[in-house]
Amino acid sequence: MFELNWKPLRSFVTAGLLAAVAGAAVLPADSAWAQVRTLPDFTDLVEQVGPSVVNIRTLEKAKAAVSGGVDEQMLEFFRRFGIPVPPNMPRTPRAERGQPQPDEEQPRGVGSGFILTADGFVMTNAHVVEGADEVIVTLPDKREFKAKIIGTDKRSDVAVVKIDAIGLPAVKIGDVNRLKVGEWVMAIGSPFGLDNTVTAGIVSAKQRDTGDYLPFIQTDVAINPGNSGGPLINMRGEVVGINSQIYSRSGGFQGISFAIPIDEAARVSDQLRVSGKVTRGRIGVQIESVTKEVAESIGLGKPQGALVRGVEGGAPAEKAGMEAGDIITKFDGKLIEKSSDLPRLVGNVKPGTKSVVTVFRRGASKDLTVIIAEVEPEKPVRKASAPEPKAPVAGPAQVLGLVVSELSDAQKKEIKIKGGVKVDAAEGAAARAGLREGDVIVSVANVEVSTVKEFEAAVVKADKTKAINVLFRRGEWAQYALIRPIR
Repeated sequence: MFELNWKPLRSFVTAGLLAAVAGAAVLPADSAWAQVRTLPDFTDLVEQVGPSVVNIRTLEKAKAAVSGGVDEQMLEFFRRFGIPVPPNMPRTPRAERGQPQPDEEQPRGVGSGFILTADGFVMTNAHVVEGADEVIVTLPDKREFKAKIIGTDKRSDVAVVKIDAIGLPAVKIGDVNRLKVGEWVMAIGSPFGLDNTVTAGIVSAKQRDTGDYLPFIQTDVAINPGNSGGPLINMRGEVVGINSQIYSRSGGFQGISFAIPIDEAARVSDQLRVSGKVTRGRIGVQIESVTKEVAESIGLGKPQGALVRGVEGGAPAEKAGMEAGDIITKFDGKLIEKSSDLPRLVGNVKPGTKSVVTVFRRGASKDLTVIIAEVEPEKPVRKASAPEPKAPVAGPAQVLGLVVSELSDAQKKEIKIKGGVKVDAAEGAAARAGLREGDVIVSVANVEVSTVKEFEAAVVKADKTKAINVLFRRGEWAQYALIRPIR
């Protein structure tokens, strides 16, 4: 009968284990073992930055009549974070105390902030303090101060308040340009009123366009209502952003949060501290994104830049010769990758400054010099009066599903246009492309048209095996349509 001798095998296994342990001691620095040993420890950062993070409470004076239920400020608080208002939401304590008297101060909201300077300037979100009658700042050492609102800027959602204190621990401002996707970051704030709460994660994306004025830093750091206005901190203990928004369908954190880049916020705060308001530049254009189809059809190549839909009368853009339908590709030599880049670049320029705007117009680039104006309150768009009736002219336009007619001089003057043809009917391909009666076509396949004859010549010459780009005006707005001819 075969009999196994276990002693040599046991010696062999023991030797192998010892070798493995010895090998583990000399694993390369980028190995999994090394990564485990170098996971970040945030304790030093919390001790370093924690004393600079404050809790912000806001109060408002009660109105003479209170209807019960959730007040408008609370509803705004829920809307800001995408939180659905519960159908059976409990009433606020004021309902239990009975109707408050006029001028009685009631709790309004809670948020976070951080100390900018040792003499008491504090940065937070504009939506945290907006509409408040009183702002209370609580330091980590539990000292409370009534704060004065120095200034707020809704467009960037940045606010600066001031407390009467000296010798405060101010934060260090970091360089957003050094921030990398995948880098560890930390947040300190007061989610749901829980002071000095620390959460951490990584940078998920930079330059995230959410439709607002600023490109946000996206992270997976746990941010909840109450974190608003608190700092986003890198591993060097520097503030790189202000936690501002979350993406949520449930009202709670779902792994996506957004922070205002600190370089943009610092520019705003500097102006607020000096003058209490923010001055931004403008050139007076309405813009939209350039689609891939439009870019290819007009010869731009790739979808970049900002499509000018309209030019405000008397604005710097009009004085510089900019036209509806132009695509702005550069501003002061800086490439416009997407339309949202333009307002930020123009807004950062001091009014009165001369800037060079590069536009792409009918297949060629052109530089225009504009003198930057100051941002004013938005004006309502003036509707053009109904054009005078004119006998329609048919012909090659029918290939596109269009019936067009000439514009009178009065009509051209009314809508501030040098030439073009009026759409009297749009069917088939033109209707599918979005054209409709009353639109004014100003170019076809990159060819400017001022009369029906020029329009027909451009249609005849256009390559009808491909979609034909048509630039048209609707009221004061211009946009492109891609018409696929009837064959």
